[in-house]
Amino acid sequence: MELVVATTIGGLTAAGVYLILRLRAFPVILGLTLLTYAVNVFVFATGRLAVGVPPVLNDAASAYTDPLPQALVLTAIVISFGMTAVLVLIALGAALETGDDKVDLTETPRGEGDT
Repeated sequence: MELVVATTIGGLTAAGVYLILRLRAFPVILGLTLLTYAVNVFVFATGRLAVGVPPVLNDAASAYTDPLPQALVLTAIVISFGMTAVLVLIALGAALETGDDKVDLTETPRGEGDT
């Protein structure tokens, strides 16, 4: 099972890095999303989840699951959803203004080279 989780995390990370290195806005957003998923799976896997044991220690429980990684992942999911929504709106605005979502590194921004 550890091999499956490690392979999944590695695949998500590799795909995320590949997409971030593209020169288009929407693949970069998808790459950031995949990297977020990889980090969430990694944090969730570090919690050493156990099946059938309570998440909070009480007098009757002999073992428990640490609830902190679960809470961190839940918070990270909410934050990444908001971040993705903001990035999509920024990229959509830029694509509508310029007519393309390609990042051109050779042109100067408007107003800087004008004399």
